[in-house]
Amino acid sequence: MSLKCGIVGLPNVGKSTLFNCLSNAKAQAANFPFCTIEPNMGIISVPDERLTRLAEIVHPGRIVPATSEIVDIAGLVKGASKGEGLGNKFLGNIRECDAIIHVIRCFDDENVVREGGMKVDPLGDKEIIDTELQLKDLETIESQLSKQQKIASAGNKEAKLMVTVLEAYKEALDQGKNTRIVTFDSKEEEDVAHNLFLLTSKPVLYVCNVDENSAKEGNEYSRQIEQIAQEEGAEAMVIAAKTEEDIASLESYEDKQMFLEELGLAESGVNRLIKKAYSLLNLQTFITAGEMEVKAWTFHKGWKAPQCAGVIHTDFEKGFIRAEVIKYEDYIQYGSESAVREAGKLGIEGKDYVVQDGDIMHFRFNV
Repeated sequence: MSLKCGIVGLPNVGKSTLFNCLSNAKAQAANFPFCTIEPNMGIISVPDERLTRLAEIVHPGRIVPATSEIVDIAGLVKGASKGEGLGNKFLGNIRECDAIIHVIRCFDDENVVREGGMKVDPLGDKEIIDTELQLKDLETIESQLSKQQKIASAGNKEAKLMVTVLEAYKEALDQGKNTRIVTFDSKEEEDVAHNLFLLTSKPVLYVCNVDENSAKEGNEYSRQIEQIAQEEGAEAMVIAAKTEEDIASLESYEDKQMFLEELGLAESGVNRLIKKAYSLLNLQTFITAGEMEVKAWTFHKGWKAPQCAGVIHTDFEKGFIRAEVIKYEDYIQYGSESAVREAGKLGIEGKDYVVQDGDIMHFRFNV
């Protein structure tokens, strides 16, 4: 399941530094605009303590976590929608992503230049990105709207449906709002909306890049972003990217934990960010546990058992008979699959079972 989160933001806000922390791939990080020209791509492992606890019981040959793709996209400048900077290339790269991680500078540092040499202005930075994405979406909508209106006037039902969706989106964009706030009454309208692949309809996580002293509770800058994210129904979080880079450079787990404790943090910002990005994509995990491996499998929230079986192999979905399901908490409590069976806690589920995050699954099938 190949789903991508794109890291976006103005030049010099810490995108590439953050990418370096998230991925084994090393993006160049430098103190000048457009250091990142081609998007850097990496595969990130999703931290999941449940796998470790299960491995302590099962003693498998290996542990395989869930993964997701992350893309570091070139910095955007004002006027990108009209081709300024790397504009069209940047916007095209965003269109290929399923969700957006929007990094915003929330720290003071005279040694790190800011586009235009202005003072730190997180709300202004956010508005520049929003405006450019909105202008590009408006261009997309207006290019289709007049054509669809002509077809709809001849009585075409599909065109009428498209016009309804386009006009709703245009109204939001004309008001300077992102299209993700628009809701529709029918599934048909939702399907049409989804297939437009608008930039501002993608789910977004605002990442406030702060200084080390603000890593735990944020600062005045980050609180401005958190407030506006709440108003939008979006998510926001605080991370000190430079500090995370320092933590990542430490060799031992113990040294990393000691560093986090000194900062008053229970978990690294990178781990929190990966989990939030995974959730942003509406993804969950089911687990298979055996002597060969304990493995996390990615599925879309709301999927039923046969669909999840298909994640492992298409034959599993085609020939699905039933799923044997153990809840993670029961496995931990009873200590083995056999003990779970004896306690009557193993569920036998059919085709309509909606798989839950953390379910330990064994599929029966016949092809």
